[in-house]
Amino acid sequence: MRQFRQIVFWCHLLAGAFAGSVVLVMSATGVLLTFERQITAWADTRAYHVTPPLAGGARLPVMRLLAAARATREGTPTTLTVRADPTAPVEVGYGREGTVFVDPYTGDALGEGSATARRFFRVVTDWHRWLGTSDEHRSLGRAITGACNLAFLFLVVSGVYLWMPRRWTRARVRGVAWFRRGLSGKARDFNWHNTIGLWSALPLLIVVASATVISYPWATNLVYRAVGERPPPRPAPPAPAGASDLATPAGRLDPLLARAERQLPGWRTIQLQLPALTEGPATFTIDAGSGRQPQKRAQLALDQRSGEVLRWEPFASQTRGRQIRAVLRFAHTGEVAGAVGQLVAGLASLGAVVLVYTGLALALRRFRAWRARQGVPVEVEEEAEAA
Repeated sequence: MRQFRQIVFWCHLLAGAFAGSVVLVMSATGVLLTFERQITAWADTRAYHVTPPLAGGARLPVMRLLAAARATREGTPTTLTVRADPTAPVEVGYGREGTVFVDPYTGDALGEGSATARRFFRVVTDWHRWLGTSDEHRSLGRAITGACNLAFLFLVVSGVYLWMPRRWTRARVRGVAWFRRGLSGKARDFNWHNTIGLWSALPLLIVVASATVISYPWATNLVYRAVGERPPPRPAPPAPAGASDLATPAGRLDPLLARAERQLPGWRTIQLQLPALTEGPATFTIDAGSGRQPQKRAQLALDQRSGEVLRWEPFASQTRGRQIRAVLRFAHTGEVAGAVGQLVAGLASLGAVVLVYTGLALALRRFRAWRARQGVPVEVEEEAEAA
């Protein structure tokens, strides 16, 4: 058992030494991205004021709102999002190109949101996902972050094993389970590494394991196979939106949107996929949560001519594999549990920053001690480096 523990320890140390710098970047950027959605929403709409009519007037027709957005921004809109909050603007999305906010009662285009906030989080996300590499090198950056995330997963699991005291006494557990005052140097780093590692182990395990599922198709397939399901085929990339106008005749979308509003009481946002083809169904995503909680989200497909429900797919109707996969997507950010989950995930990422620092510091001290035992005094080595 002692020999096995030594093997795990050295694997833990080597994995941390090789992947530590990349894990540090992913963890630090993860902290910055903790409340990205809320900060972006605040930055986008803080200067926009929507005043509902005193008589409780209804929104303008959908085609009127789309026309206002298209007069502000060129291109073909891909989504239209309405909110239950009467003071919220309607959002006309252009894919990843941007969003135009429109007053739902006057039809005035309010603007495209905060370019500064979106640019900041786009840069942070690029570093989080592929180390800030350019487009032609992103596959390499993604491969590095994916491999280092796997090493991080091993570090979390092996760290829990190494944390366990060989003798379970109250004094030994307290020494590695809570912060101790008056420590410095190696003793302080060891105490911080063990204490933070213990309290952040479970959220880090969720964050890192879900990142593995997001990064690798084989991990996604493993989720389905674990519950006895056949993995679905990988979806084809979406076709680029054309420059033609919407094929749906004016006025047809409004009763469909009203029908979608009645489908799920307590909805908070409804998003219509555009462009809506005359022959095809009108597809709505109806959300009763924060927008990142798949358990509170459903899809509705309506026949554009008759308004008949062609498909109603709430979370409960999905297979177990699809449910787990959807939850894992937003377990990575903690958003599946709302703002509290985001806070926990952000604190765990902050803890990971400290774990990398203390782990590398302990590894460096061990290396320097090993060099000293080989007959190279540390002081002489430092003088040689300084020269």
